[in-house]
Amino acid sequence: MSARQRVLVAMSGGVDSSVAAALLVEEGLEVVGVTLKLWGGEADRGCCSVADVDDARAVADRLGIEHHVFNFGDDFDAYVVGPYVADHAAGRTPNPCIECNRHLKFDRLLRRAAALDLDVVATGHHARIVEREGVRRVARGADVAKDQSYVVHVLAEADLGRVQFPVGHLTKAEVRAEAARLGLRTADKPDSQDVCFITATGGRESFLGPRLATTPGDVVDATGAVLGRVPAVELVTIGQRRGLGLAGGGEPRYALDVDVAHARVVVGSATDLLVDEVRVDDLWWVGDPVVGTVLAQVSAHGEPRPCRVDGDRVRFTAPQRRVAPGQSVVLYEDDVVVGAGTAS
Repeated sequence: MSARQRVLVAMSGGVDSSVAAALLVEEGLEVVGVTLKLWGGEADRGCCSVADVDDARAVADRLGIEHHVFNFGDDFDAYVVGPYVADHAAGRTPNPCIECNRHLKFDRLLRRAAALDLDVVATGHHARIVEREGVRRVARGADVAKDQSYVVHVLAEADLGRVQFPVGHLTKAEVRAEAARLGLRTADKPDSQDVCFITATGGRESFLGPRLATTPGDVVDATGAVLGRVPAVELVTIGQRRGLGLAGGGEPRYALDVDVAHARVVVGSATDLLVDEVRVDDLWWVGDPVVGTVLAQVSAHGEPRPCRVDGDRVRFTAPQRRVAPGQSVVLYEDDVVVGAGTAS
């Protein structure tokens, strides 16, 4: 590694990545900014707009660093958009942001950084990297409300030696204060909250319509009695309450199971939605498996729940809402990622 560390900073045009780049510049590192062009279709939110590229370039100019745009659109279609459509077709709930981090923002970007003789890739994620028992691990960021360890948990231990999260030790308020101090145009820019290729106006239906042959289906109770109809079984997810074609009034009912093959959605009460365990595929551990109690988080901003892992089963200490197939189940000890799998 060179005497003066060279860092490639992924700059989305948001405040977090802007401040990440600024902090590294202040450390005296050689910083190169890059904005990833991922989605070329219709978009009205996310981090792929022309305005976002302009914001990232303006911040880079302010900091006096190089700025480039890398077009990874083909990889984005292959590793994010394609699987998103395929998961819906199979009645699963996809995790596009996790797949984008896995394949684009880290794997692809780390390989490009190596080709450019850059030592490290840095992003504006609210997460930290810690070392326990000689093993690098992803840990929660300082701001619990903005923590993004769930969506970057896929980073391999070997990659963590070449990754930095410069704002992981800051709260969001502190990040914005830093941006204001530095006079960055992104200081008050709202956060991107949603999937970049799903528009606010059209939603999933507009996006998937041309890409997926959807199937109308029956909504049934546990006895098989038909209660209603949905126009597209593939768009229903576990735990969904609205849009199930059910008559109003009475006890709320939720989607308990989505059976695409038989064009059927099973619904039940809030109590029926609770389970004691979830089966996971492709379970892996960071270091040795944990024998005792860990915490399971099943969505980006979900509350971690105590559990124990028995083979391919994550068994909760108290009943929890069903986990939609396809969702990542990320396991923590305290604030540190110790393992993960995918709900099946």
